[in-house]
Amino acid sequence: MEYIYSALLLHSAGKEINDANVANVIKAAGLEPDQARIKALTASLTGVNIEEAIASAAVMAAPAAQAAAPAAEKKEEKKKEEKKEEAVSEEEAAAGLGALFG
Repeated sequence: MEYIYSALLLHSAGKEINDANVANVIKAAGLEPDQARIKALTASLTGVNIEEAIASAAVMAAPAAQAAAPAAEKKEEKKKEEKKEEAVSEEEAAAGLGALFG
């Protein structure tokens, strides 16, 4: 991730995203740069419009966040149902023990 972050930082600063600049950012972060990863990153970003990629990623993330909300609600409902079932089974168990010793 630090290699991608370095490319985003360079882009944000208006600097060219090349092997030397990415390596310098990685070094500045206190890490040892891996030249193979740097070369792979710079090669994969050749011809990519980073602004457009960021905008499309933000648009794609918004519906995903909205879709996650109903899923979270379903999980909460399921947990509540499980707690109710547990409470009922504990009450039944206590009633059964009462009949045994009562």
